[in-house]
Amino acid sequence: MKITAIKPILADGGHRIFVFVKVETDQPGLYGWGEASVEGKPRAVAGCIQDMEPMILGEDPTRVEYCWQILYRSGFWRMGVIGLSAISGIDQALWDIKGKEAGKPIYELLGGRARDKVRVYTHFGGSSPDAMARDAMSKVEKGWTAVKTVPVPITRYLDGPKVLKQAETNLRAVREAVGDDIDILLDLHGRLTPQMAIQYGKRFEPYQPLFLEEPCQAENPSAMAPIARALTTPIATGERLFTRWGFREVLETKAASLLQPDCCHAGGISEVRKIATMAEVYYAGVAPHNPYGPVSTAACVQVDLVCPNFVIQEMIDPDSAPEAQSLVKDPLPVVNGHILPPSKPGLGIEVDEAACARRAPDFSINRAGSLARRNYGATFEDGGIADS
Repeated sequence: MKITAIKPILADGGHRIFVFVKVETDQPGLYGWGEASVEGKPRAVAGCIQDMEPMILGEDPTRVEYCWQILYRSGFWRMGVIGLSAISGIDQALWDIKGKEAGKPIYELLGGRARDKVRVYTHFGGSSPDAMARDAMSKVEKGWTAVKTVPVPITRYLDGPKVLKQAETNLRAVREAVGDDIDILLDLHGRLTPQMAIQYGKRFEPYQPLFLEEPCQAENPSAMAPIARALTTPIATGERLFTRWGFREVLETKAASLLQPDCCHAGGISEVRKIATMAEVYYAGVAPHNPYGPVSTAACVQVDLVCPNFVIQEMIDPDSAPEAQSLVKDPLPVVNGHILPPSKPGLGIEVDEAACARRAPDFSINRAGSLARRNYGATFEDGGIADS
């Protein structure tokens, strides 16, 4: 069997533009799907996928590791989010082919299930304590057992008590509303300096969040490590890191005890599995990052099912993203806050190419600008640029 084509397929999923990857083979009807979505960079990733296509055309798609090594090592330059996202999408698609050829879900080829179901969480928000509490409760009433929010505003390098008190008031209202049976997860979005992260974190501790995600940017783990030492709440990070090499220093410096590699960015199913195995040595858990589409969710679930140190899986609430759900056939259902092991071979999910064609992205300035402003453009009160 040989790879005959690798095609990026772009589709507007409402909250972002998705980049799906289709790997075709010379076996009639046998192809694989992956996802390589990156906020604000869909055409860059699509172009990178097209650049990589000639590198493994004619190769056996079931030699997943061999193809991964070609794509990662043969281009001379080590890659960032664009290149690693392209590799990630291709890797997922190769595993999809391998599973389909074997007639088994991917998790069976990765060593078999280590658990019977995958716990998932989704997001909530609001502009006031009451609004946040109501939104969190709306998720709980639908069966979610864990919910996440960004509890901090854009915060200066050093800031005063006003923002700290407001953030604590908001979290208190949510905890009182949902009770102690529901886990609250806090994403600080890399917005804070270490000194402000510690101040926020100490105020959040009485409400026992499951973890604090990205208390500061992860590019300098040694600067994040003092936060972990100062707080009792576990620190999570990793959505903006790539490959085992990107996570090594986080573990060695004890900057975080929960890793969040992204199947669409960190190197695909192959690499996320290796990152999780490396984390076991440090008694660290994994909770893959996934604010993307149903294909990304399906890829994450395959890894979650086999990793002994898996903790919880992020996903967009399907009810809040109908456009994204419409781009695939039979997305994996959420049952009482969990996803059950898919029984179909490969990823267990198929992209609807006709639906993607109907939702071809609009790259006009107005549409592209609207999506970009949704993800970027944060500033401080004095007009300085802030991490969003």
